[in-house]
Amino acid sequence: MSKSKKSPRRQGRERAFQVLFGCNFSPATQKECVRRTFQNFVKVRDSGSRSKLVNSFAWGIISGVVDNMEDLDEVIMGFSENWRLDRIARIELTILRLSLFEMLYRPDIPVKVGINEGIELSKKFGDEKSSRFVNGILDAAAEKIRTGELHPREDDGHSAEPVGAD
Repeated sequence: MSKSKKSPRRQGRERAFQVLFGCNFSPATQKECVRRTFQNFVKVRDSGSRSKLVNSFAWGIISGVVDNMEDLDEVIMGFSENWRLDRIARIELTILRLSLFEMLYRPDIPVKVGINEGIELSKKFGDEKSSRFVNGILDAAAEKIRTGELHPREDDGHSAEPVGAD
């Protein structure tokens, strides 16, 4: 699928993944890194109305993941049997955080969409085993959401600041 045919949300997820993943390697604080990286990322993109939609969606995910990372990591640890968080590859960890944020904090995004988009990100950015690993954890989380053992959270006011989206 060509870049121009991707939905703004898919492009936004990919942009969010790239920013969050890149900040895994920065000595700066997570919030400082994502803000600076996102602003730099946006500077090299066009500024049309479609790009504003992509950037707004991406920033919502980025800021939400950063603001809720501790909770997201606890959920991941609960489903990653025999895997400590620091042993999960950074690509998969970033995708899991992003997808679980959508599944738990974004009621406008169906759980199934959060899973499918996470799998697509893992196919694009991970290796041949990534999508199975990501699918396994996200599917287990979805089952707990369906049974009521894992509850969607209130979006606790992540930064609505549309950094770089103007």
